[in-house]
Amino acid sequence: MPDNADTITLRRPDDWHVHLRDGAMLAAVVPFTARQFARAIVMPNLVPPVTRVAAARAYRERILAALPAGVAFTPLMTCYLTDTTDPQEVARGHHEGIFTAVKLYPAHATTNSAFGVTDYHRISPVLERMTALGMPLLIHGEVTDPEVDVFDREAVFIDRVLDPLRRRFSELRIVLEHITTKEAVDYVGSAGRNLAATITAHHLVINRNAIFAGGIRPHLYCLPIAKRENHRQALRRAATSADPRFFLGTDSAPHAVPTKETACGCAGIFTAPCALEIYAEVFEEQGALDRLEAFAALNGAAFYRLPGNEARVTLRREPFPVPERIGEGENAVIPFRAGEILRWRLVSAA
Repeated sequence: MPDNADTITLRRPDDWHVHLRDGAMLAAVVPFTARQFARAIVMPNLVPPVTRVAAARAYRERILAALPAGVAFTPLMTCYLTDTTDPQEVARGHHEGIFTAVKLYPAHATTNSAFGVTDYHRISPVLERMTALGMPLLIHGEVTDPEVDVFDREAVFIDRVLDPLRRRFSELRIVLEHITTKEAVDYVGSAGRNLAATITAHHLVINRNAIFAGGIRPHLYCLPIAKRENHRQALRRAATSADPRFFLGTDSAPHAVPTKETACGCAGIFTAPCALEIYAEVFEEQGALDRLEAFAALNGAAFYRLPGNEARVTLRREPFPVPERIGEGENAVIPFRAGEILRWRLVSAA
């Protein structure tokens, strides 16, 4: 909650959708997420993807080993859903406390999604088991039909896939990830308790014009792609509405500079160095700083049936220059808002 005009203290937030990668990139980026967030839902789209309990357990250990000394951070692991995922493996991972959720990528929808789902009927046994377990399904909500305009893929997915899926599995708990459209806002807002959505910092800040301002801006290219201004405004209203079905998920997705600044660049925006500060700016602009704690620290935990964090963080109104780049050489990453000065800075976590 706002303490005064210049400080905000709130429960330590969680990031309910983040990409931490692996190897040298993991070591470079995980400190930024752990600086701000107590817990994070970690995406499983490595190469090869995290489809087994053993792989998730090993990945979790690599994340914990990459944390700075003394930093408290809990990675919550996810299972990458394929056409042939074994329901028993999902249930075992859940019972052993390894799999918090299952992630559904439509095949070829985004980065490292080639192993994703191609036939929604084939995953029915997994969804039935998840429903019985009360285990959330996290969905990248885009169709991949090449005849569908890239700016329409989320809305079409809701009509063609999500709504029929929810009718078949009415008790399945679903998070529609990183929503980008008014259609998604309206759909989630009209749904019951079993559907929620994450909203990224960057989709609250940019619309599709930003990608082409003065030329192609590859570091603003992500999937789902940013949409028209009316969609951005709908997202801002949803995030700041106090509706518990909407909560923070950065979808921070680092890619090395050579893979972004190339003829066919990767999709992803790296917001981890300044995500919480950006959310604070947005909530201030919307006159809703008193609702930031619910969006960032309470709503997601409640949906995942986890307690809110007891630790607190404080943001102060003071200039915060975003680094021009993170890392060196071939692993360097350009963060969102690179070189800009933000109005809020995270100054303490306790």
